[in-house]
Amino acid sequence: MLQGLRILVTQADVFMGPALCQTLAAHGALVLADTQDLTAVDAPLRMVQQHDHIDVLLVNLAMPAPSTHAGEVSEDEWQAVFDSMVHPLPRLVKAVLPQMQARGNGKVLVMGSASALRGMKRASSYSAARGAQLAYVQAVGVELAPLNIQVNAIAQNFVDNPTYFPPEVQANPRFVDRMKREVPLGRLVKASEDAEFAAYLCSSHADCFVGQVFPVSGGWAIR
Repeated sequence: MLQGLRILVTQADVFMGPALCQTLAAHGALVLADTQDLTAVDAPLRMVQQHDHIDVLLVNLAMPAPSTHAGEVSEDEWQAVFDSMVHPLPRLVKAVLPQMQARGNGKVLVMGSASALRGMKRASSYSAARGAQLAYVQAVGVELAPLNIQVNAIAQNFVDNPTYFPPEVQANPRFVDRMKREVPLGRLVKASEDAEFAAYLCSSHADCFVGQVFPVSGGWAIR
């Protein structure tokens, strides 16, 4: 499905990075697994230049989610969340766009969060940043569609990953109870299930999707 495609995965050691790299490689992609910090203004451009030809840019950005009451969110917290998860995104797209435009094809897939689709207490800074990602994808997706460049996002929650649902969280009885109450699926979405969907969106089979946000949350985001 992805035979020979060069797919750059950012922050490949966190969030969905490990599962994505494994699944994409299994489908024949040449995975460019990068773990560089992208908060510096020039870091995204340097990363793209280091990897040369990129068929698919898979933007996997994550940080521990703050749990701060809205009235107590500091300027430092707000800035740090946006520096980590919002500002690198347009810089990455801007860096990779010239080569995709010259070839007349390319894809960008953002691994986002369903926290932008449904209200969550004590998550204002995090949800706002994730929402900014999705709004950017929708706008850029329709803008680049005529150039045969597809930009889409997966908005996920309750997906097994080491950043947000490590083993100690999954073993907590309060979390198990919450999942039963809030997630229609009744379990975490497997990392492999999410990664397989991402692999499909990276393939030519998904050329018809532009500027779309796909919830993957075991039904949590659509209740």
